[in-house]
Amino acid sequence: MQSENTSAKRTRWGEKPYYSLDYHYRELFGQKVYKIALDASMTCPNRDGTIHDRGCIFCSNGGSGEFAMPPQDTISTQIDKAIDFLQQHGKKIGNQFIAYFQSFSNTYGPVEYLEKIFTQAMEHPSIAGLSIATRPDCFSPEVYKLLEKLQKQKPLWVELGLQTIHESTARFIRRGYPLATFDACIASLRQRKIPAVAHIILGLPGEGETEVLATINHLNQLAVDGVKIQLLHILKGTDLAEITPPCPVLSLEEYTNLLLQCIGHLSPETVIHRLTGDGPRNLLIAPRWSLDKRHVLNHISRAMKEQQIYQGKYYDSRDIKII
Repeated sequence: MQSENTSAKRTRWGEKPYYSLDYHYRELFGQKVYKIALDASMTCPNRDGTIHDRGCIFCSNGGSGEFAMPPQDTISTQIDKAIDFLQQHGKKIGNQFIAYFQSFSNTYGPVEYLEKIFTQAMEHPSIAGLSIATRPDCFSPEVYKLLEKLQKQKPLWVELGLQTIHESTARFIRRGYPLATFDACIASLRQRKIPAVAHIILGLPGEGETEVLATINHLNQLAVDGVKIQLLHILKGTDLAEITPPCPVLSLEEYTNLLLQCIGHLSPETVIHRLTGDGPRNLLIAPRWSLDKRHVLNHISRAMKEQQIYQGKYYDSRDIKII
């Protein structure tokens, strides 16, 4: 509800006016924790012909895992190499990390293989928990049972690519499943007390503030544990890059203004895992401004301060009916 005053909101999550992933990790682990992106050589039903063979129209050939470690290495080796990389680049790292299975759909495979790779990560002494990126149509009773088993050992998050709640947009981006599938997956994860993180994209064709805030309101109603907010990137080699005339992208100002509305309407109980995104430099066609991530984050922070925006500013729990 909007009963808390602005100053109280500003101090609720430390130095940031929103519930950041960094703050959540510090609450949970008592220190800063980095995510390590891993590639478990998975695929996707939108890639292997089950639904389609070219993926979502914005998805690169790397399945959004361009920053992950080389898939030819074992999971343990990928973790070791990633930690070495962070150390060599001067990161002030602690002794705990999140194993992030990022590339493609990481619950889409034989449960025996999934248990093998997830257990390898869990058993690494530097891994404090797992984050598993996937699709809501890539679950089975056996997968749910495996996730229940794993989360009893270490914290675990499931990240689901939603992008939008609007079926017309979902068809255009070739998402390949209806909203009801996402809702059912969230309900199944909640039943098992497995935290769920929804990925959404701002700047999808035909979607403005009204459509995006409808997506945020739906996530509030689902009481998702986290949200990862991304801007629409146009990458080389994707079907999105072939659209004529070229698909328009948001300017930094447009993205910032839309993002601030999302943050203001988002439940203060939802962890924000990402405010923006940085596409691979060698693949990014547009928007090029997103390459300077530090500048983008500073711009967003400055705008939030100037406009006195904080997470949940416009949120009122009396308007929300949990689905």
